[in-house]
Amino acid sequence: MSESSKFRFILIPPFHLPDQDEFTVPAYSEPSDAPREQRLLNSDFVLKHLDDVEWELHPGAEPPYGNWSVETREEFAYAATARIECVREACQSGKYNAAILLGGGEPGFMEAREIGREHGVVVTANAFSQMYLATLLGDSFSIIDIEGVHNVYYRDLIRTHQLQHRCRSIRSIGYSLPRPGDTDPDTLTAQCEAAARGEKSVAVERAIDQAEAAIVEDGAEVITLGCSMTFFLQPFIRDGLKARGWDVPVLEGYTASIELAKLMVGLGVNASGLSYMGARPKRYRSKIFV
Repeated sequence: MSESSKFRFILIPPFHLPDQDEFTVPAYSEPSDAPREQRLLNSDFVLKHLDDVEWELHPGAEPPYGNWSVETREEFAYAATARIECVREACQSGKYNAAILLGGGEPGFMEAREIGREHGVVVTANAFSQMYLATLLGDSFSIIDIEGVHNVYYRDLIRTHQLQHRCRSIRSIGYSLPRPGDTDPDTLTAQCEAAARGEKSVAVERAIDQAEAAIVEDGAEVITLGCSMTFFLQPFIRDGLKARGWDVPVLEGYTASIELAKLMVGLGVNASGLSYMGARPKRYRSKIFV
């Protein structure tokens, strides 16, 4: 990787699942030695945002809790701990000026920002980037997400990022990620594959309906996406809303995080040393305001 390149990024997935398993999901279950373009989720519309970037795609850490995707708080905690070591190694290498944390629930993001600032590496993540960019584009935003416990976890992220007053709702498309105990043959992965083939996708139809409901019923002016397995819906929601007469921005996490990292690197700024201070900073305040 060239030291002269303006943008030297590493993209770090939230986990890596076995590639021959009943709980495989797109991209996160690709063989670790597969081409990076094949391992990059939604590469058909994400790659153009990396045209001016020298980038690497980390294989991702094996999740300590099991062989399925994260959904519960416990699983996110395990995934965060595993990914932190990946972030530290990348930052200590001196090869990158930004690390992009992939995955809608952004496990380990706050801790990764602390590590990144210590080494002069910008760190961005999917929920954070979408939410704050959404506040630049409209007065309020809503989130289209998978169902169940992930919605509650994502609500916690909104509170963590202090955006309760700008977020209007989290709306579910009625699908979850595969995990032990599931018996429904109609999966989100199957819906994604159907949409890619140009066939009818219930998930796409529900997502457009829920996005319109977020606008009409909840007051949203920008649409964002929750779990990274919903990111494929971005062009479908955008075009579906436009066909219904709505001129509303629709964001997804990968492209938002990449472009936000470019902005921060270009401006020469990183996370505040007051918000993400190390253990023994040169200066610190004797009073913290809450």
